Amino acid sequence: VHQLTHIDRWFLNELASILAMEQQLDGRFLSNLSREELHRAKKMGMPNEHLARLLACTEEDITARLGAEDLRPVFKRVDTCAAEFESHTPYLYSTFQDEDEAGESDSDRVIILGNGPNRIGQGLEFDYACCHASYAVRDAGLTSIMVNCNPETVSTDYDTSDKLYFEPITVEHVQAVIDREKPRGVILQFGGQTPLKLSHSIGPILGTSADAIDLCEDRDRFNALLSELNIRQPDGALATTEAEAKEKAEELGFPLLVRPSYVLGGRAMRICYDRADFAEALHEALEASEDHPVLLDRFLEGAVEYDVDALSDGKEVWVAGIMEHIEAAGIHSGDSTAVIPPVILSEKNREEIIDIVTRIALKLEVVGLVNVQLAVQKGVVYVIEVNPRASRTVPYVSKATGVPVARMATRLLLGETISQLDGLEKRGKGMFFIKAPVFPWQRFPGSDVVLGPEMRSTGEVMGVGWSFGEAYAKALLGAGMKLPESGGVFLSVRDEDKPRIGALAGRLHHMGFTIHATLGTHKALEEAGIPAKPVFKVKEGRPDIVDHIKNGDIQLMINTPIGKKGVLDERAMRLAGLRYAVPCITTFEAAEAVLEALRSIRAKELKVIKLQEVQ
Repeated sequence: VHQLTHIDRWFLNELASILAMEQQLDGRFLSNLSREELHRAKKMGMPNEHLARLLACTEEDITARLGAEDLRPVFKRVDTCAAEFESHTPYLYSTFQDEDEAGESDSDRVIILGNGPNRIGQGLEFDYACCHASYAVRDAGLTSIMVNCNPETVSTDYDTSDKLYFEPITVEHVQAVIDREKPRGVILQFGGQTPLKLSHSIGPILGTSADAIDLCEDRDRFNALLSELNIRQPDGALATTEAEAKEKAEELGFPLLVRPSYVLGGRAMRICYDRADFAEALHEALEASEDHPVLLDRFLEGAVEYDVDALSDGKEVWVAGIMEHIEAAGIHSGDSTAVIPPVILSEKNREEIIDIVTRIALKLEVVGLVNVQLAVQKGVVYVIEVNPRASRTVPYVSKATGVPVARMATRLLLGETISQLDGLEKRGKGMFFIKAPVFPWQRFPGSDVVLGPEMRSTGEVMGVGWSFGEAYAKALLGAGMKLPESGGVFLSVRDEDKPRIGALAGRLHHMGFTIHATLGTHKALEEAGIPAKPVFKVKEGRPDIVDHIKNGDIQLMINTPIGKKGVLDERAMRLAGLRYAVPCITTFEAAEAVLEALRSIRAKELKVIKLQEVQ
């Protein structure tokens, strides 16, 4: 193994010892295990969940036996200053040794749970929220205790909290910290879904109750809640088995959004256009859901999606921000480009959204943060989902409004009311704040750039401007998309977008761009009186669109595929654009926004704006 991996032999030897211990335990009964054997297994770091699998019992059986044998973890300290000078912040990890080094605190303690190891789909937003929670707890004169096991986060820096337990976010490890510290309460809502899964197993919880958290994930209960409040939602169902899911899918019809419960980043979410798509997506979703049901929703094609972050004290609700997605509904909120304030939202729908968010938060008795995702289709507002926790938009809303939302939420968790909070005045009136995702396409050659409900971005930026175009141009530049000021633009749009293509292409033509279009789109442009050059799709003839991209004729692509066939037919074109660094816009709404950005660039509107000076 050393020759194959070059892992140091010392570490391999330790792993071999653990493996040997596993082999000794596998297939035995817990009742036949001696205290010494159990103690040695725990000293090796074997979690209760793993031991339960080896010994064919439950995790609760292991916990009870450890208690009966008086085997409890102690906490050892890492010297965060490497002995150069005194270390003031305890940086602790659990072990089944003898001496405990956790120390005592003079004030009441509050535990904040982080999000654990990072994966695409979670990270900075929860790190940001956890840090602000820690600062707010310290400002309140309490001892802030962070539990997290990710060395890449600021929340695990030695000086962020008063105490840091570098522990996995599992029931066993978190409960051990709770037993040791006996806190006033535990804050779950800043670490994403990972801590929320523990809501029924640990306590006391500060803020929104475990029951309210469960209600938002339990489709039957959530449906009943929205029905009681007379709030619309897309037709949907939930299923725990493959057979049940297939039956429900036939009842709902396609296109269908399939998603697991209790996941982040849209993991294993898919828009299914037919039975073959559905069969593949269902298998993945059932695996990701573990013991929870799979959610099936009728997909609202062509709708505009909105994200709302709000604060609630259980009696009053304050809406921090309404974010309008520039792309159509169905794209994961982490991958979408969003604008504050909304641009096309009617005043009627805006008031309706605020009313819906307020009624849901009060009915759930939310204390702290709540995120509501909605869609507006033909003037009708639908609720897609409710998350009684910090969402990935919290840093964006905070930067845009100047209100530290996570810090304010923590003050609510500690007992203050919204009326007692100072500093809820929003800044930036008359300005636009646009969040744009950053994608890793160049690092993953062969990945298609069409977006969907599973998150694929690895970062985000914010553009600020006095016009929508200025803010969007800055956001795209920050995200690494260089917009052309001249050259050729390729258009290939779905039938639903063809009535609107004339106005968009006309503006491009007046800007001096040469228009290239697929045969169907070209016909629509001819009817609108817009000059354009016809181009073959792949397999229609040569030279096709890929040839034109390779020859440098195309500087910008606008391609809005619909359905499974459209996505697959034009994949080669989008991949060629990626390979030759040609920006590709995949929704009509984003294309209209890009025109505004091009106008601002040409008008030389892009000026430096300091957030600190925004009033």
